[in-house]
Amino acid sequence: MHLATLVEMIESGLADRVLVGTATGSLTGEQLGGLARAGGTALAGRQQVVYAGENHPLLPVPVLAAAWAGAAFVPLNYRLDDQQLTDLVAQQTNAVVLADPATAARLAAAGVPGVETLDAWIEGLATVDRGALADPAEDDDAVAVVLYTSGTTAAPKAALLRHRHLMAYLFGTVEYAGADEDDAVLVAVPPYHIAGVANLLSNLFSGRRLVYLEQFTPELWLTTAGRERITHAMVVPTMLARIVDAIDGGAAAPEHLTSLSYGGSKIATAVLERALRAMPTTGFVNAYGLTETASTIAVLGPDDHRQAIASDDPRVRRRLGSAGQVVPTVEIEIRDDEGTLVPPGEPGILHLRGEQIAGEYATGSLLDEHGWFCTRDRAWLDTDGYLFIEGRADDTIIRGGENIAPAEIEEVLHRHPAVSDACVVGVPDDEWGQRIAAAVVLRPAIDVTPDELRSFVRERLRSAKTPDTIVITTELPRTHTGKVLRRVVLDDLLPRSS
Repeated sequence: MHLATLVEMIESGLADRVLVGTATGSLTGEQLGGLARAGGTALAGRQQVVYAGENHPLLPVPVLAAAWAGAAFVPLNYRLDDQQLTDLVAQQTNAVVLADPATAARLAAAGVPGVETLDAWIEGLATVDRGALADPAEDDDAVAVVLYTSGTTAAPKAALLRHRHLMAYLFGTVEYAGADEDDAVLVAVPPYHIAGVANLLSNLFSGRRLVYLEQFTPELWLTTAGRERITHAMVVPTMLARIVDAIDGGAAAPEHLTSLSYGGSKIATAVLERALRAMPTTGFVNAYGLTETASTIAVLGPDDHRQAIASDDPRVRRRLGSAGQVVPTVEIEIRDDEGTLVPPGEPGILHLRGEQIAGEYATGSLLDEHGWFCTRDRAWLDTDGYLFIEGRADDTIIRGGENIAPAEIEEVLHRHPAVSDACVVGVPDDEWGQRIAAAVVLRPAIDVTPDELRSFVRERLRSAKTPDTIVITTELPRTHTGKVLRRVVLDDLLPRSS
């Protein structure tokens, strides 16, 4: 099916429900559908719709309008420097370029022609002849969304998501019109991330009101959640840690929040345990997925979280660090480096197959001849079917022939009361192949030495997994979606660990 179908479903089944905006300025399903049709008509003949800007209250309008017109929606990271951003804009074909006011001014100053603010473009839809609206596009195999990878170790790559992938995700994981009329979701993740796209589509599909946070701060997030009576939200782990710090500092926990999902990068169990204590009436959901999988493929639900934190059974408690169980519409295999399936409990490389799995870049498809996508994530399954992600295969440290997952060591470091953040990497070593190095951020007013941290790790793991070098730093370099820039950390640690 095609995303234009979503417009028709909104108009037919959710016409009177408020779907977009705050309590003081909102769009019903009927109004949103009308704007999408008008926008699609205005976009006739265009191949792409670029959006370079922060979250906007009416972001669903250009997304659905692009779908109606058969144009690909291309959200770009507006935080890139001028040259990087203009280079990405220049790569687009026959595109309408929309932006927030600040980014529009930057692009215009850099010589990008015809840039419009999203507000001005939407205002211009009032002039579209409503008696001559274009018919919806219908090619399910056309590209619906183009998302650029973060480029943490190389130039950004264009990941392609086709209409059939995104619709398969919606039909496979979301109940149409299943939300209560009073449900509202707070979207704080940026529009250029797969979580931002998935939040937009899945909440519209379920009939939940979308409230956008233009810029994240924990104080603004908590204030907005209270004022808008937010029932659902999605954050990345770094956001969740700051929200919990604010609550621990005296801020009120969200009163109406029934569901809080997190994802985008691995979360420290210590942070998650603090969050569960800070928001005892909120159901937590770990949603694991990739850009190439059109969002979520595994879920750890609220009951799993509460059972794990309350259990004395190590097998059950360990699930708090898992990605949950794979959704029924996705097949999973975990293979060793030779491609052989490994049994439960054994780590390997995660492979996925299913209708929502895109696995495609502008340079070509990464699916094998049988439709399997290699995620390059090291993972393992327990005997109950819970999926554990150890991290990227490329991040694995090979010390003396032994594979060591940085996440295991980072998890232990996070349990030290003085540590607020940690990143572990492998540095080259002539004798061992690689040595273990860690960059650690400390909590305010708490002192600890690198040797004390090394002893803390050694007591809980073993000598072979104890960092040879620990460097105390003020912060870790991260993308705006919370992923640690391991290459930057490694480059910084190399001279210190030699």
